[in-house]
Amino acid sequence: MKDLFSLQGRVALVTGGSRGIGRMIATGFLHHGAKVYISARKAEACDATAKELSALGTCISMPADVSTVEGARALAAALAEREPALDILVNNAGAAWGESFDTFPEKGWDKVVDLNMKAPFFLTQALHGLLKKGAAQRPAKVINIASIDGISVNMWETYSYAASKAGLIHLTKRMALRLCDDNIVVNGIAPGPFGSEMNKEARDNGENIAKRVPVRRVGVDEDMAGAAIYLASRAGDYVVGGTLVVDGGVTLARG
Repeated sequence: MKDLFSLQGRVALVTGGSRGIGRMIATGFLHHGAKVYISARKAEACDATAKELSALGTCISMPADVSTVEGARALAAALAEREPALDILVNNAGAAWGESFDTFPEKGWDKVVDLNMKAPFFLTQALHGLLKKGAAQRPAKVINIASIDGISVNMWETYSYAASKAGLIHLTKRMALRLCDDNIVVNGIAPGPFGSEMNKEARDNGENIAKRVPVRRVGVDEDMAGAAIYLASRAGDYVVGGTLVVDGGVTLARG
C-alpha cells in the first residue's frame, strides 16, 4: 500500500509540458520518481522548463509540434531512439479560440480541433508500440487532458474548444475500450479554473474567479499533479475510460 502512488522507474511523456497544466503534471511526476520527457512547440521554452525541472529529477526536453500527424510521428520516433518503452503518456497540448458566432473562422475551428482532439489520437497511435512494451509487466497509462467545458457550457463563445474537449472525453472512452486489450489504461482529466497561459482569467483575476467556485479558490499545482499521479500510478489501475473532474465544484454549480 505504501507504494500505491509511486512512479519510481516509470518513463513519462507530457505534451505541452513547458507551462501550465502540463508543467504541473510533469513536476508531480518527477516528485514521485518518474523520468519525464516534456514536449512543446516552442523549443526555447521547452528547453528552459526541462532545465528548471531537472532539479527534481530527470526531465528531458523534446520539442515537437504534435498538431499534425507528421509531427506526432516524428515525436514518437525521437522518443523511440532514446527509450525502449513508454509507461505514461499525457496528451496535454491544447489550444483555444474565442470569437462571436457570426465571425468564427474556419482556422479557429481547424487549429483547435486538430490539436485538442486529433493529436491525442494520432500521438497515442504513433506511440502504441512503445506503450505496449511499457505494459509488459504492469499497465501503461494514457491520460488525455480535456476540460470541464466539454462537460458543461461556459459563458464564452469558444465553439471549437468546447466541441473538441467534449469529443476528447468520448474518444477517451473508445480508446480505453480498445487499448485495455494491450494492458494500456486510458483515462482523462477535466480541469476547471487553473491559472495558466490558456486560462489567463484564472491566472490574472483569481480572486474574482474564486467567487464563482464552490470551494472558493482556483486550482493550484498540487490539485492537478495529484489527479495525474493517481491515474498514472498503481492507485489508478482499475479506473478505465473515465474522466476525472478537477474543478472545485464548478461543473456542479453550472448545472
